[in-house]
Amino acid sequence: MTIKTLFLLHPLLVKGHNQKMSPRIHSLRLFLFSLPLLLGSFSAHAETAPKTPDQTETKAAPADQSHGEPIHLYWKQEEIYDHNKQTVTLTGGARAVRGDVTLDADMLVGYLRDKAPSAKTEQDDKKNGNDLMGGNMELYRVEAIGHVHFYNQTSQGWGDHGIYDVDRAVILLTGKHMKFTTPHQIMTARDLVEYYPKERITIGRGDASVTNDEGKRVIADILKSVGLSDAQKAQQQKENGKSNGSLDRAYGWGHVVIKTDKQVATGDRGVYLFGPELARVIGHVHITQGQNQNNGSQAVVNMKTGIATMLPGHDSPIQGLVVPNEANQ
Repeated sequence: MTIKTLFLLHPLLVKGHNQKMSPRIHSLRLFLFSLPLLLGSFSAHAETAPKTPDQTETKAAPADQSHGEPIHLYWKQEEIYDHNKQTVTLTGGARAVRGDVTLDADMLVGYLRDKAPSAKTEQDDKKNGNDLMGGNMELYRVEAIGHVHFYNQTSQGWGDHGIYDVDRAVILLTGKHMKFTTPHQIMTARDLVEYYPKERITIGRGDASVTNDEGKRVIADILKSVGLSDAQKAQQQKENGKSNGSLDRAYGWGHVVIKTDKQVATGDRGVYLFGPELARVIGHVHITQGQNQNNGSQAVVNMKTGIATMLPGHDSPIQGLVVPNEANQ
């Protein structure tokens, strides 16, 4: 059986290597918040550090592919089907497209599994004459190898290796120099970047950072950024006459560092609101400006002005060290 015959048994739209793949990348298209709102933003969402996804659990997960959008595959050179491993490999530069998300790489490996039978799919297979193997195979994972690049209309990311979980519509990136960008922010990470387009969530693991256009940064062991909904973007456009970016907030866990032009604030965890450019840092907080330092349990950092405000905790007083010749700086 040839690979093209096999693909006819999947809920996919597939084009062969005669289809030219364009190398063009899609173009990327107040302090009104009160202090109580900012202070409540971290606890209100009850955010805990997200667990690292299990890349092997997908096969056992219920498939929702029949209810989702089809995947279009393109490749330039070979297509290799391994019947024993139930994989298909596309080489020479390959592309997978689902909805507005595109995944490019030097090589793509598709993983197949038995598809749950249904009366509709059996009728469609018989109608189309696709009765080989009973039309019982489907694609549940795509592995991207070499020069991995994914993008949609507002965001894009790069890495050396990637996994696209078809059931959950999740993209995982690993490798050196991983980067995820939006129109006004850049996220980097050392170990792993997870992208959940449906939920508008990006998670960076291992010395992760988010940097805005002005060079102000939030760093943490784990960073989770949440994008604006379409309704929030429309409201932002209506109020400001422009969009300030596609991100709403970011949560950080472990060795949180917030850098402005004037100060550096560190703590155990924190949350950053992109709209008003306010951050709250909690747990073993240290704020440093030159040789001056304040210590406490929590602080609010205004990224616009570069001013940090220490807040008292339940049982920990604020402590400070002020160097006289830097007091007025």
